[in-house]
Amino acid sequence: MADQSANALLLAPGEARTEPDLSGDLRRVAEIYRRVPSGRLVVLGRAGSGKSILAVRFALDLLDARTRNERVPMIFSLGAWNPTTVTLRDWLIGRLLRDYPHLARRVPSGKTLAADLLDDDLVLPVLDGFDELAEDLRAPALEALDLSRLPLVLTSRPAEFTTAVRTAHAPLAAAVVLKLRDLDLDDLRGYLPRTDPAFPGPAETDGQGTTWEAVLDPARTAESAGRANLAAALRTPLMIALARTMYSDHPERRPGELLDTARFPDPEAIEEHLLAGFVPAVYRPRPTERLDPAHRRPGPWDAERAERWLGHLADHLTRLGRERQDITWWEVGTGMSRLSRTVIIAVLAGVAFGVTTAIGNLPVDLVATAHSFRFAVVRGLLVGVLHGLAAGTLFGFVYWHTSARATLRPPPVRMRLSTGTPTTRRNARTRFLIGLCGGAAGMALLILVDEGMVAAIGLADGQGAGAAGLLFIPPIALSTGLVFGLIALFEAPVRTESVVSPADLLHIDRRNVAYHLLTWALVLGIGVGLLNGIVYGPLRGFEVGLVFGLEAAFGAGLSYGLSLTAWGQWVALARIWLPLTGQLPWALIAFLDDAHQRGVLRQVGAVYQFRHAWIQSHLSRSHQQRHGLRQRRRDHPMEGAR
Repeated sequence: MADQSANALLLAPGEARTEPDLSGDLRRVAEIYRRVPSGRLVVLGRAGSGKSILAVRFALDLLDARTRNERVPMIFSLGAWNPTTVTLRDWLIGRLLRDYPHLARRVPSGKTLAADLLDDDLVLPVLDGFDELAEDLRAPALEALDLSRLPLVLTSRPAEFTTAVRTAHAPLAAAVVLKLRDLDLDDLRGYLPRTDPAFPGPAETDGQGTTWEAVLDPARTAESAGRANLAAALRTPLMIALARTMYSDHPERRPGELLDTARFPDPEAIEEHLLAGFVPAVYRPRPTERLDPAHRRPGPWDAERAERWLGHLADHLTRLGRERQDITWWEVGTGMSRLSRTVIIAVLAGVAFGVTTAIGNLPVDLVATAHSFRFAVVRGLLVGVLHGLAAGTLFGFVYWHTSARATLRPPPVRMRLSTGTPTTRRNARTRFLIGLCGGAAGMALLILVDEGMVAAIGLADGQGAGAAGLLFIPPIALSTGLVFGLIALFEAPVRTESVVSPADLLHIDRRNVAYHLLTWALVLGIGVGLLNGIVYGPLRGFEVGLVFGLEAAFGAGLSYGLSLTAWGQWVALARIWLPLTGQLPWALIAFLDDAHQRGVLRQVGAVYQFRHAWIQSHLSRSHQQRHGLRQRRRDHPMEGAR
């Protein structure tokens, strides 16, 4: 599995070699890496053996001892890479841009700052989870890593890495391979008893295996089958951490139950028990939460609901693809079919447009016409419904085609008043033409609805009827083009001092959409107001301009946000539909942050991941089993009675 040591040591032909000492523990991993001249290290370990934690510890230790102009270690979750479609360099740059949007700024050479740092060899990729690549992608990935010759650290399970080496017919060039050992009973006795409660209750004094000290006492359990099962199950740091969470941090539970061979006949049964009990254990109410409301965590998240919501997220990742690990807020809900998502987006866009149109028609008909209040209300409701249907269909069509090409992602930009750069000015011209055509088509559709349906049933209000209605198409088209162009022109890369987390990135995108709404209101309101002011007088121009501005912001602007921005998709799916159907909490970001604090999730840049693939897999299986059971009950309601 390893290349010849002479290659890893970068020796010249015939040069004498001195094999470096590569043995040690977690505290020495950065020191050991510095002994590898090629800078290429592979760390192998079984599931739960601590590979990801080693990657984190390595990066932190290397940063502590880093000098100026040395490479900066960056952890990348390798499971999201497809080496058959994206080069390693482009993928690494894409990950850097996702997690650190300020790296999108251009350097004098024209490259992004992310590309410049990578090309100048100032980034050390720490590639975690080679085994999480799809099986048919591992050999191509190994070949791509081999060709890159980049210094790197790679973690993997042994079997998957070995198979890839055999398939590629070569190990990773110039790489040293380390293997993480399993833990033994001596390791357990050196750690778990130290986590026992400091003040045991009466039950702990009976000597019947109610503390870790008693459970791991070799004098009591030397010939115990339960002891052998426990030792086999607790061979990895993950399982030991789960055992501590369930028993040491839960004084009401007794670790002695793990020695019960009737309940746990083999190590796998103990592992499944620890996985199943992890979420309920971390979500149990703490004494401080019960006694002092100030210490309560945000949200009424009991264990049952938390497990259901986490199961949905784990199943969401499974449906997106085996290699997917990242819980990205902008993709929550995209596991649903494109048709389902389009229908939800179309309905919400139609409601937003229809409601604002219905409300906006009332003051126009009451002030600018002699019609009664009843007429204005009836016409407003009808126009709202018909315009909502038309707008929902139009924006649903836009979302259908946009989501078919690529996932809606939050752009690494902020809105800022400026004259733009050459790139943003080019984008502005292109988007202006798109907005011009889209605005003309949308306004023509609404006029067709008004003339063909509203007027046909006798509810025409005389405003913009017939040929006069066509006069609205040029200003609306021009205003829509200006909105699209200005939005592109005002986009600026996120500032370097911005600290990007999942919540930060969501806040940036939400604020961008707010600027979009303001731009829609000002541009369309002023444009249509000026036209009406010229034709009908300044008072009428002000009234219509104000109404159109509000309709544009809360109708067209919201519909634009829902169908063309990551924030809009997030609101429609993760903030409305999925909570409404009980699949996720209403305060999802707060829930994810809380799960991170409890140790269920970990944060990697701008995304969350489950603490371990085993936990993710267990939650996904449990979710699918619950869903299948509910489906069977719906299909066969009399089974329970029988």
